[in-house]
Amino acid sequence: TSSYLRKDKVIEIAKAAGAQAIHPGYGFLSENAEFAELCAQNGIQFIGPPASAITSMGSKSESKNIMIAARVPVIPGYQGEDQDPAFLAEQADLIGYPVLIKAA
Repeated sequence: TSSYLRKDKVIEIAKAAGAQAIHPGYGFLSENAEFAELCAQNGIQFIGPPASAITSMGSKSESKNIMIAARVPVIPGYQGEDQDPAFLAEQADLIGYPVLIKAA
């Protein structure tokens, strides 16, 4: 059951078939950095973003930092590590109210 999620079996079948590349479809394996890396380790082209990009996309805060570095317009906010309530209140005052607090 769930054989389409068995990364090892997908690679095994691809190699047996002589496949040079795998398009993982949408969802499931397409968002799995480990599968993209496994393809690379086995000399099979993963048709999609590199494993490092998939990993970055999985982190909201890292994704936002990448967009900021690329000068993509983003909603103002605080992305730092300091989670002290008093400091966060200062940041909220700087950003302006209302604020949205979202888990990263």
